[in-house]
Amino acid sequence: MRLWRVLGLLGLAISVQRCAGAGLAVMGATAGVSMGTGVEHTLNGVAYKTFTAPLGNVRVATLRTLNQMDMPVTMDAKTDSGWELSATAADRKIDIELERLSERTTRMRVVANKGEIFFKDTSTATEIVLQTAQVLQDGQAASRGTRDANHKRKAS
Repeated sequence: MRLWRVLGLLGLAISVQRCAGAGLAVMGATAGVSMGTGVEHTLNGVAYKTFTAPLGNVRVATLRTLNQMDMPVTMDAKTDSGWELSATAADRKIDIELERLSERTTRMRVVANKGEIFFKDTSTATEIVLQTAQVLQDGQAASRGTRDANHKRKAS
C-alpha cells in the first residue's frame, strides 16, 4: 500500500514537470515521509524543526554543530523570542533563528543563502538541522548515562 502511495506521488511529480515548484514540493514530501527526519521545508528553501529541548540547550548544540561543520559564527544575538545566529560557509550565509515555544520546546529555522538573493541551499540548511539534532541527542544520552551510573552507585 505504501509502495503505491510513493509511486503515485512520483508519477504526479513527473507529470507536473513543467511546474518545478509543484514537483519539488511532492518530491520533498515523499522524501520526508520515507526518511522520517522530522525536518520541514518550504518551497523557498527554509528548513524548520521543533526540538523538545530548552532554548539554551538547542543554542549550545547549534554552536557546536557550526563548529563541527567548520562554519564560523558571525553573529550570536539574543532576541525577544530567543536567539539569532549567523555563520558563513564558502559563498553561503547561514541564518539561524531559535524561538522559545515553551520551557522545554524550541523551534529552529535555518536559511542558507548562496550568493544571489533568490538561491537557497536547502541541503545545507537541512544538514545543519540534522547535525544539531544529533548533537542534542548525543548530549542527552551522555547525561542519561551519567545519571544511570550515579543511580547505580547509590543503589550499591
